Amino acid sequence: MPKEYRTIREVAGPLMMISDVEDVKYDELGEIELPNGETRRCKVLEVDGSNALVQLFESAAGINLAGSKVRFLGRSMELPVSPDMLSRVFDGLGNPIDDGPALIPEKRLDINGTPMNPAARNYPQEFIQTGISAIDGLNTLVRGQKLPIFSASGLPHSQLAAQIAKQAAVRGKNEQFAVVFAAIGITFEESNYFVESFKETGAIDRTVMFVNLANDPAIERIATPRMALTAAEYLAFDLGMHVLVIMTDITNYADALREVSAARKEVPGRRGYPGYMYTDLATLYERAGRLKGKDGSITLIPILTMPEDDKTHPIPDLTGYITEGQIILSRELYRKGVTPPIDVLPSLSRLKDKGIGPERTRKDHAATMNQLFAAYARGKDARELMVILGEAALTDMDKKYAEFAEAFEREYVSQGYDNNRSIEETLDIGWKLLQILPRSELKRIKDDMLDEFYGKQ
Repeated sequence: MPKEYRTIREVAGPLMMISDVEDVKYDELGEIELPNGETRRCKVLEVDGSNALVQLFESAAGINLAGSKVRFLGRSMELPVSPDMLSRVFDGLGNPIDDGPALIPEKRLDINGTPMNPAARNYPQEFIQTGISAIDGLNTLVRGQKLPIFSASGLPHSQLAAQIAKQAAVRGKNEQFAVVFAAIGITFEESNYFVESFKETGAIDRTVMFVNLANDPAIERIATPRMALTAAEYLAFDLGMHVLVIMTDITNYADALREVSAARKEVPGRRGYPGYMYTDLATLYERAGRLKGKDGSITLIPILTMPEDDKTHPIPDLTGYITEGQIILSRELYRKGVTPPIDVLPSLSRLKDKGIGPERTRKDHAATMNQLFAAYARGKDARELMVILGEAALTDMDKKYAEFAEAFEREYVSQGYDNNRSIEETLDIGWKLLQILPRSELKRIKDDMLDEFYGKQ
């Protein structure tokens, strides 16, 4: 029988101090019983001798210091898991919110996960097709990779996230593929958009959704991505599925972390965020990957909005350090009407070389990718010169490159949110665009490959 404590000393915002406690551990769950019989949940943040500092999951309103009781449950937060999780929608604490029946769990897993031994990791190397040319063709996503999307406020990252969740597939093999979607601190409207768009396309059947709304407490926001990753670990390593985890928006998560840190009166780090934010984000991102001896894998796409479009802000900065590249959305392309507005030049997938080539995509993939990057970079420079000096000042070749840059944005990058392109289609569009340039300019592609593909589209 757990002990009950009537020794609540202080309540300050979402925090509460309890004195004279025994055998209480960090991260342990607790229940607060109010005089009227209502119960609220809390979690231990800090233990100092016989004093415990707990964080409330719900509001502190109505907690009577003298009349309320606290019980500690002797366990940390757990997620009940079962194969029936697929096609279900949960809140940020793992409770079903889709009017379906309660889940009968096979087991309960600690949401903090178990650390993955680096020596037991397998190298990410199999291609995942998202159906989006700017990602598949130029910044390829590989199974087991962590590839964030850096967006900015007002840009359509929600549509891009929904598109990836609907279209992503592992090619060539008849393997089970699932999506775990964690929505962190989003509006009801956005939440509704995701649920409805998954239902429309039937993608909900292979998706587990965790939805934390903007009006939910900060502590739930901190739990949501961990819930999602715990569900993903179960599907991947217990059931042998290939899981794509999409999280939006990591900025809301980091702000909740800052809120809790401020409530605890900790010394702030950069821009007011806690000094341990790097470690905290790493505990999330590093749960993705492949394990030796296990069939399943976890591929992670965290989405964040860069405050003030600043990629040196702590959230994108630290995320970029921990993860393996980034897909950057551009406001300039968005204004031009390019959908999705992916800026391919500053974007990067550090593992793209591992997932492309013969038997994975096609033998011409690497060469065309390098050539498209080079041609687009030169085309953008030519366009900028054209703005400053006028078209007459450009050489005929520069005009060709400027034409290529326009066509590349219009046909290759801008494909809409419903167009699911196979990798072959993406590569063929690349070759078609390269025909704008004379063959002598394609210096990054070998002659035998040019003989086979150039001018054939």
